[in-house]
Amino acid sequence: MALRSDWSQRTCSMARGLDIFGDPWSMLVLREVFFGNGRFDAMKSRLAVADSVLTRRLAGLVESGLLEKKAYDDGGRLRQEYVLTPKGADALPVLNAVVMWAEKHLPAPSDQAHMYVIHSGCGQRTSSADTCTGCGERLTAANTSWHSLTRSDAPMQLATAA
Repeated sequence: MALRSDWSQRTCSMARGLDIFGDPWSMLVLREVFFGNGRFDAMKSRLAVADSVLTRRLAGLVESGLLEKKAYDDGGRLRQEYVLTPKGADALPVLNAVVMWAEKHLPAPSDQAHMYVIHSGCGQRTSSADTCTGCGERLTAANTSWHSLTRSDAPMQLATAA
């Protein structure tokens, strides 16, 4: 899915992973879908992104097998929304790690510009991308919430694979 170079056949696992995750727009699209925001117009509005950019990123994430299209009826008009596949849901620790690294090392522009990973099972904020540091349970989309202060006063349960 690389937009600049195709690294999908590189011998380095990191390079192959960056072929998908190395583009900021793709990561932000995945963030939106994990937040349950899989409709094109809603993503476009939230991301303030051009149609062409969003269309390319969505097509690439579908082609890579992280998202799939699901039909829905929009008042008599059949439309498509994007949902996570199991492969896409497995990307959760990657997104969690980016959030945690940014919270630890980058200054926030405001008091509201924070996001935390919460294990829904025990209700604790975790400092590990894949395992709850409170109780030790493995983090999945089904048992993880993100608390984005710019979105909600309370943690938001993540969307799971279709």
